Amino acid sequence: MTAKQASSYDAKDIEVLPGLEAVRRRPGMYIGTTGPRGLHHLVWEVVDNSVDEAMAGFADRIDVALLADGGCRVEDNGRGIPVSRHARTRKSALTTVLTTLHAGGKFKQGAYTVSGGLHGVGVSVVNALALRLEAEVVRDGFRWSQAFERGKPVHPQIQKGRRARRTGTTITFWPDPDVFEDTIAFSYGAVSQRLRELAFLNRGLEVRLVDEREEDRSDTFRYKGGIRDFILHLNRHREALHSRVMYLEDQGGDAELEVAMQWTASFSENVLSFANNINTHEGGTHEEGFRTALTKAMNDFARSKNLLKEKDSNLGGEDVREGLTAVVSIKVREPQFEGQTKTKLGNTEIRSYVVKALNRMLPEWLERHPKDARRIVEKARQAQHAREAARKARDVIRRKSLLDSSRLPGKLVDCTSRDPERAELFIVEGDSAAGPAKNGRDSSFQAVLPIRGKILNVEKARLARALQNNEIQALITAIGTGIGEDFDLEKARYHKVIMLTDADVDGAHIRTLLLTFFFRHMLKLVGAGYVHISVPPLYRVKVGRKVHYLSDDAELEAFKASHPKARPTRFKGLGEMNDEELSVTALDPATRTLVQVRMEDAAEADEMFSTLMGSDVAARKEFIQQNAGDVRFLDI
Repeated sequence: MTAKQASSYDAKDIEVLPGLEAVRRRPGMYIGTTGPRGLHHLVWEVVDNSVDEAMAGFADRIDVALLADGGCRVEDNGRGIPVSRHARTRKSALTTVLTTLHAGGKFKQGAYTVSGGLHGVGVSVVNALALRLEAEVVRDGFRWSQAFERGKPVHPQIQKGRRARRTGTTITFWPDPDVFEDTIAFSYGAVSQRLRELAFLNRGLEVRLVDEREEDRSDTFRYKGGIRDFILHLNRHREALHSRVMYLEDQGGDAELEVAMQWTASFSENVLSFANNINTHEGGTHEEGFRTALTKAMNDFARSKNLLKEKDSNLGGEDVREGLTAVVSIKVREPQFEGQTKTKLGNTEIRSYVVKALNRMLPEWLERHPKDARRIVEKARQAQHAREAARKARDVIRRKSLLDSSRLPGKLVDCTSRDPERAELFIVEGDSAAGPAKNGRDSSFQAVLPIRGKILNVEKARLARALQNNEIQALITAIGTGIGEDFDLEKARYHKVIMLTDADVDGAHIRTLLLTFFFRHMLKLVGAGYVHISVPPLYRVKVGRKVHYLSDDAELEAFKASHPKARPTRFKGLGEMNDEELSVTALDPATRTLVQVRMEDAAEADEMFSTLMGSDVAARKEFIQQNAGDVRFLDI
């Protein structure tokens, strides 16, 4: 009997997973990953429910605590989750919300006008993936509580407690260690960054964060200026072109729009868009509408004031946005998200709504503030001239490629595979590391591109100047996507671009310069998940005939506890490794350590690059002083 004959597909073969079992069986389908990103997604889901109460006008404070025992507590002063009996489930509404997928007030008209929770999967998924979850609700004059373990109620009925005057909801949960891959540890930095962002996006909302794992670690976020304060925060280490932040707001039938903008002397743009508090870093119809309206308004103003002559070509969108920091926040009654990570707004009607609203408001602002408007136009004109120079430089690179029979940099040692999904490009520091990398690689799918010295800091230079740098030219040609207006992700020759540098100060600097280049000029390459950092080991320890490679001081100390007599050897650079060592520790997919560069927090990344690579020396010095204590080793 064949395998096909032996299999059956009948009604009896259809498995129905009860309750939240489907979530526990396939957690990645609901939170994306069971790594750190998925772990923090649990926090966002609970916090989003509290923010929805704030957006509805029923809450003005949210308290988040990272507990000493690994749990997380989120408390708000909203209306409190309903506790009365649900007619359909015959359980309390609280139990229903916490044990039933797609149950909640977001799906019924009238409960919430707009909601960020529509984007997520609900607090029921948090309950399913928690070792224990405790819910306390204060409403109807009493305190109500219920506890759950791995999504199942400890007691079938909610408990009625003592009388209370205020209202609100408190959710405390402990992630299940059987679900999550790594050690369960919430990142204070990641949580504080997201909570600060939510406070900016919801004017007047007070969000408090306390880390009970450490003493004296807490933050309170409350911004009366909302996204205007967000702009000032993002630009605090940049030179502003105009002091006042442009702020525009509009209310439509099913949508509310807020836009805040300020231009700076920098050469990069930083446009952050949000839909119902969700960072839509893939853009969407609201961002498309914003870009279209902004370009039109600036060209119309420039023409009306004779800043653009009749013979002059119009300013391009990227000319207008050079140096721009903008926050575009839309609240939509029924958002439609698309894209691989569900962070792209797809509502077609929103584009026309945003264009119409900004076509009315932008010209009014420019006319009221002519001095600021003229400064912005002048910067855009300079960007236009620089763009033309960059286009000519790109044409030179393109002609070089066409004239060169190989069409690739001479120092690139390419792989034989022509399948981008399989191919990997290692950008290595100098010729000393290039030798072992060439010999230790698998030439069928691994390519090596040596970089000589340090590439240009593109944070301080326009694209035209960057394109004159030989190392940057080699990078662009090898990767194959082009750059600027020519960038095409589909032409990427490698779906893994890996930075392999020494684990010292110079190596870190080279890595930061490369990251700055990718972030400013090949952002879609980062967004696609193609950019990686190789983490070679710091130590080699030989015990008998076996060699152990240790990535950092913590691993070394742990190893010494078991092997006190072991004498470690510290690698000073990749060039010290032989072919086999580099292959095992940095090249072989089975044994190497890679860190994928993600785009999940564009605002924080933009701020970091501006601080570390920009012109504000005082800000850079302050950052180094504040973070010097985290440095484990320093090679000088």
